[in-house]
Amino acid sequence: MGSEASRGGFEGIFVVQKHAATHLHYDLRLEMDGVLKSWAVPKEPPTKPGVRRLAIQVEDHPLDYADFEGVIPEGHYGAGRVEIWDRGTYVLKERTDDKLVFELRGGKLRGTYCLIRFKREEENWLFFKKRESSP
Repeated sequence: MGSEASRGGFEGIFVVQKHAATHLHYDLRLEMDGVLKSWAVPKEPPTKPGVRRLAIQVEDHPLDYADFEGVIPEGHYGAGRVEIWDRGTYVLKERTDDKLVFELRGGKLRGTYCLIRFKREEENWLFFKKRESSP
């Protein structure tokens, strides 16, 4: 993701796909660098502050995968039913190698969210909704 920090401005699409593979999970995908950066979230994504979820970074997907719903056949990687759980746009507020802060504008996920990488486990991130500050 590059080593320099980036602040605000980028707008892109996001999608969360509910994936009933070997284990039910949710795939969080953010449009970034011409692809969908992707994380597998073992439990339903947080809709309220205070709920933290593990998010495991997986391989990037092509942008057109954001529209995929259907069944991946048995014998193929990720076999199982995929349905769109939420989608919308997002605004990237901060980006470093170990932290993403972004505002989601979806049907279920709305507000400022963070992904923070665990120090010792490259692919493991903490995913949570930030508390909105009062004026």
